Amino acid sequence: MEQYEKTIEKIGHFRWVICGLLFLAATINYIDRNIVGILKPTILTWPGWSESYYGLVISFFQLAYALMMLAAGAFIDRIGIRRGLLIAVVWWSFAAAGHAISGTVFSFTIWRIMLGIGEAANFPASIKAVAEWFPKKERALATGIFNAGTNIGAMTTPYLVAFILSTLGSWRWAFITTGILGFFWAILWILIYRRPEEHPRLSKKELAYIQSGPPERTEKMPWLPLLKLRQTWAFVIGKFMTDPIWWVWLFWVPGFLYKKFGVDIKSMGGALIVIYVMADIGSIGGGWLSGVFIKNGWSVNAARKTAMFICALSVLPVIYASITADKWVSVLLIGLACGAHQGWSANLFTFSSDIFPKRAVGSVVGIGGAAGGMGGFFIANLVGSILNNNANNYLPIFIIAGTSYLVVLLFIHLLVPNIEPVQI
Repeated sequence: MEQYEKTIEKIGHFRWVICGLLFLAATINYIDRNIVGILKPTILTWPGWSESYYGLVISFFQLAYALMMLAAGAFIDRIGIRRGLLIAVVWWSFAAAGHAISGTVFSFTIWRIMLGIGEAANFPASIKAVAEWFPKKERALATGIFNAGTNIGAMTTPYLVAFILSTLGSWRWAFITTGILGFFWAILWILIYRRPEEHPRLSKKELAYIQSGPPERTEKMPWLPLLKLRQTWAFVIGKFMTDPIWWVWLFWVPGFLYKKFGVDIKSMGGALIVIYVMADIGSIGGGWLSGVFIKNGWSVNAARKTAMFICALSVLPVIYASITADKWVSVLLIGLACGAHQGWSANLFTFSSDIFPKRAVGSVVGIGGAAGGMGGFFIANLVGSILNNNANNYLPIFIIAGTSYLVVLLFIHLLVPNIEPVQI
C-alpha cells in the first residue's frame, strides 16, 4: 500500500480534479432534479394536483430523459465532452429556474420535459470523461466518486429548500436559486476542462499512466450497430430494470416519510441525510470493492459480478421498510437499498467501459440511459396509480424494488458469461 501511494505521488493526481468537476455536475444535477420531490407535499395542495398528476409529471420527465438519452450519447461522442457537457448543464440550469414561473400541472410538465432533455447528457459525458481520464483499473472508483455527487445533491436539497423557504418565503426562489448553481459550474468547466493530451497542467507521467492500458481506436461510432451486440442488451436490461428503482427513492421517499411517519419538509433533512450518506458509501464502496478484487488477482468478470451480486442481496431487506412502524428502521433499510443501488450502478456503468472501446462508450451509455428513462416512465405511472388508489399502499412498490436486482444480474450473466472487450 505504501509503495502504491508513493507511485501515485510521483505520477500526479490532476485526473482527480476532473473527477471533482464531474462530482459537482452530478451534485447540481440531482439538486435540480430532487426539488420537486422535496416540495411534493406542498405541490399536492395546489389546485388541480393529485398523486396521479404528480406521477404523470414525473413520467414525462422520464420520457424526455429517455428519448434524449438516445441522442445525448451520440451527441457527446460527436462534439466532445467539453462542449457537450457545457451545453447540457447550461440548458438544464435554465429549465430548472424556469419552474419558478409555473405552478399548473401543464406548465410544470413542460419545464420537467426541458429539464429531462438537458440532464440526459450528464451521465454519457461523465462516463466518457472517466474512460478518457482514467486507466481501466481506476474507472470503477472514479465512477463511484462522481456518482456519489447524486447522493450529495439529494441530501443537500431538503436543507437548501428549507433555508430558501425560511429566508425568501417562496417555493419559486428554490427553483431560481438552484438553477443559478449550474451557471457557476459552467464557468469552472470552461476554465479547467481539456482532453488529457491537450491539458497544460497534466504531467507527462500522469498522461502515460492514464494511457497505460492497451491502445483504443478513437474515431466516432454511430450507435445503431451497437444494438446488434448482446453486450449492449445486457447493459440495456440492467438500466431498464434498475434505474427506475432509484427514481422511486428520489421522487417518492419524501412523500412516503411524510405519509407514513409525518415527516415534513423542515424535519425531513435528518432522515434524508442518513439515506444519502449510506448511498454515498455504497457508491464509492461498490466501485472500490470490485477494484480490490481485481488488485487481488480476480478477473474483471468475477470482480464486477461478485460486487453486483453483493449489492443485489443488500437491496432485498428494503421490502420490510414499507411495513415497519419504526421510522428509523425504515430509513436505515431504504438507506441500505440506496447504497446498494449506487454500488450496483457504479459497477454497471464501469461494465460498459470494460467491454466497449472509448469511441463507443458514450453511445452505449446513452442507449442504456434511454432504457433506464423508459423504465422510469413506466414505473412513475405505476406508482402514481398504486398510490392514487391507496395512498398508503407502498408494499407492492417496495417488493418490486427489492427483487429487481437479482433478476437483472441473472439476465446479465446469461447474456455476457464473461466480461471482456468486444470486437466491433
